[in-house]
Amino acid sequence: MTRLDVGSEAPDFTLLEAPGKTVTLSEELQKGPVVLVFYPADFSSVCQEELCRFRDVLADYNDMGANVLGISVDGIFSHKAFKEVNDIQFPLLSDWEKTVIRSYEVVHPDLAGMKDVAKRAVFVIDVDQTVVYAWVSDNPGKLPPFDEVKMAVEKLQ
Repeated sequence: MTRLDVGSEAPDFTLLEAPGKTVTLSEELQKGPVVLVFYPADFSSVCQEELCRFRDVLADYNDMGANVLGISVDGIFSHKAFKEVNDIQFPLLSDWEKTVIRSYEVVHPDLAGMKDVAKRAVFVIDVDQTVVYAWVSDNPGKLPPFDEVKMAVEKLQ
């Protein structure tokens, strides 16, 4: 699979955040740019570090008018527990049916026996739904270049 490149239109989606509560990308983009953070699994050490680092700079992104959304194939109850343990203040969305990881072409076919989980990936999406930054890693142990992500959002100012 080829990945979504800079300049592509980001596929729209609606995913569950909590029972009865969904988040739709196109609606989020009406508020400002979106930093879309795909990660393999709640409660894995690298994912925990990654999401806590985004948590720690969330105010910076919010000050620039951007929102952060986390996406994995974990269920909403796992997300709820993970958010509580780590004090995550941005939505973690459940791609339980694995449709969004497929549309963004970030599927890890087999990670430690888990089939079709999200690769570690970050997309910055501008308000017109254009991908302005894309980073995808085949190595689940590799953290994204946080400075590059932040610079991509700063350029949208």
